[in-house]
Amino acid sequence: MSDRNDITGGSSASAGVVSRRKLLAAAAAAPAFAAVVASGAAAQVPSGGSNKVALVTGSSRGIGAATAKRLARDGYKVMVNCVVNRDLAAEVVRDIEAADGQAAWEQADVSDPRAVARLFEATDKAFGGVDVVVNNAGIMNLAPFAQMSDDDFNRMIDVNLKGGFFVLREAAKRVRDGGRIISLSSSIIELRSPTYGPYTATKGANSYYSNILAKELAGRQISVNAVAPGLVNTTLFTDGKTPEMIDGFVQRTPHKRLGEPEDIANVIGTLCEGDGAWINGQTIFANGGVV
Repeated sequence: MSDRNDITGGSSASAGVVSRRKLLAAAAAAPAFAAVVASGAAAQVPSGGSNKVALVTGSSRGIGAATAKRLARDGYKVMVNCVVNRDLAAEVVRDIEAADGQAAWEQADVSDPRAVARLFEATDKAFGGVDVVVNNAGIMNLAPFAQMSDDDFNRMIDVNLKGGFFVLREAAKRVRDGGRIISLSSSIIELRSPTYGPYTATKGANSYYSNILAKELAGRQISVNAVAPGLVNTTLFTDGKTPEMIDGFVQRTPHKRLGEPEDIANVIGTLCEGDGAWINGQTIFANGGVV
């Protein structure tokens, strides 16, 4: 006599037949499987709290400053970074502290690998480690290929391409398991407008960096992504443009406005929440639909 029960209503020879032994084995394994899933999910929850720390490069103004403030509101202790704008960096810290957050600032040029190492060391000293790194520092020099100077080209390579690498290299070694690493790319990598050639290349690197680093950190539950803003109301975008030029860009966006730094900071904040863990190795285009 067979020891099988047909739980599907078919014959005992059908594909739906499952032995009691298999059912019992599956029931026994289920709690262990659930525990593994739960432990993996728990390891991917870096959302803010008194012991969570974020480092945001280039955060004395613009998107970086908005991101530092957003993460502080989410409960992170924040290391603010500047190159020359010390007063602005100190002001960001004061704003965070006025809202009952914790922050410090450190001067460091990301194009200098020794300065980047010191920045991370200062973060460790101030707050005991780091859980989130936002690789935001960058510059933009625009010109047609025929008119781009060596100095302008090289400075973008130093800050955006090399600097991004130096920050991500330290982050790969220092971010605690379950953390986040987020780099700022740009929607220009899809728009590909004239005069933006070298800048586009340097920002595209952050997308490639993020995708590859996500794979290299496999097993540590660290999610690595890039965020690609579009037209954002910062001096990086508005400097050198007339109101008429800016309005022309605005008319290209479905929302008929420029993005604000807070729009991008909110995307970054969402990626840093516990529910953002499964987004990994991606470039998130945050541009209001212009691309």
